[in-house]
Amino acid sequence: MAGTYSEQQRIKYTQKLNDIMDMLPDFTRDYFFSLEYTKQPRTKVAYAMDLRGFFEFIRERKYNSYESLKQITLVDAENISSTDIIEYLRHSRLYVKNGREVTNSERAAKRKLSSLRSFYGYYNKQGLMKKNPAFQVDMPKIHDQAITRLDVNEVAELLDNVESGNRLTKNQLAAHEELKTRDLALLTLLLGTGIRVSECVGLDINDVDFDNDRIKVVRKGGAESFVYFGDEVREALLDYMDERSTLQPAAGHENALFISRNNKRLCVRSVENLVKKYAMTVTTVKHITPHKLRSTYGTNLYQESNDIYLVADVLGHKDVNTTRKHYAEIVDNNRRKARNMVQLRENGDH
Repeated sequence: MAGTYSEQQRIKYTQKLNDIMDMLPDFTRDYFFSLEYTKQPRTKVAYAMDLRGFFEFIRERKYNSYESLKQITLVDAENISSTDIIEYLRHSRLYVKNGREVTNSERAAKRKLSSLRSFYGYYNKQGLMKKNPAFQVDMPKIHDQAITRLDVNEVAELLDNVESGNRLTKNQLAAHEELKTRDLALLTLLLGTGIRVSECVGLDINDVDFDNDRIKVVRKGGAESFVYFGDEVREALLDYMDERSTLQPAAGHENALFISRNNKRLCVRSVENLVKKYAMTVTTVKHITPHKLRSTYGTNLYQESNDIYLVADVLGHKDVNTTRKHYAEIVDNNRRKARNMVQLRENGDH
C-alpha cells in the first residue's frame, strides 16, 4: 500500500463510494460527479450512505414492487413529498435492521436532511426537478450539551497512570510495559495540541519537526496545517521516536508514526479504545473519548489565553463561531468575572 495516509484514505473512501453507487439508482451518478471537486471522498460516502438509507425506506413504503433501488427513477424521486422525508427522518431515529436495533441522534438526523437538501438541490438547479421537498422540512434542532472534559488533576493522573500502569486490569497490564512509551506519547500529543484523532493516526514520522517543535497534519477538508507543541509533548515524542526506530512495520506502514502491536498504523478505533482504557483509571462518571481530550485542550488554552480566535486557529476551526459555541460556558464565566474589573471611582470617594 503506497502513498501517504491521506492518499490511502482517499483511495479507500473512493472505492467505498463506488460500491455504494453501484447499489443506487443510475441517475444519482450525475449528482456524485458534481461533488468531485467540492467534497472530500469521506463526505461523499456519508452522502451516499444517507441516500441509500433514504431510498431503501422509500422503496419499502412507496415502491415495494421494485426488486432493487436501481429501479427507482428520477420521476419517482421527484414525486417524493416533504411528508415522506419527515416520515423517513422520524423512522431513522429508531428502527430494526437485520435483527439489530439502530438509533440515530439529532445530529445524525440533521446530517441526513442536509444530504437530501444537497441531492434535491442539484437536480432542482439543473432544471430536472421542479421542487426541493427537503427544503420544506425544518432542520432538526440540536440541543446544546455541556462540554465533557478532564480536569487538570485528572489529566495529570491519567498521564501518571499511563507511565505506571496504576489501576489497569491484569489483562491490560500484560501489554502495558511494551506499549506505555507509545501510549504516553500519543496521549500527551492529543492533550497537548488538541489535534483530532483522525489527524493523529494520519501522522507519518517525517511529519514531526523537532527543529521547530511542530507537526504537520491534514485537517478536515484536506488542507495541511502546522501545529506547534510544547516541551512535555516534545519529550514524550522523542522517547517514543527512540523506540519507534527499533520496530519493524508491516509493508505499507513503514512511514506511520504510531503503530500497533501487529506493526500496522494505528486506526481511529484503536485510539478510541486506548483513550477509554486509560480514562477509566481516573473517572468512571465521564465518558472520555479522543474528542473529549480535544475539548480538554481547547478549554485549557482558552482559560489561559482568553483568546477565542487563537483557540479557533489552533484547533483548525474554519469559523470562530463554531469555537465560540463549544466554549460558550467559559465565555459566559469570563464575562461574569469582568463585571468588577473596571472601577468607576476609588473606594472611599463617595
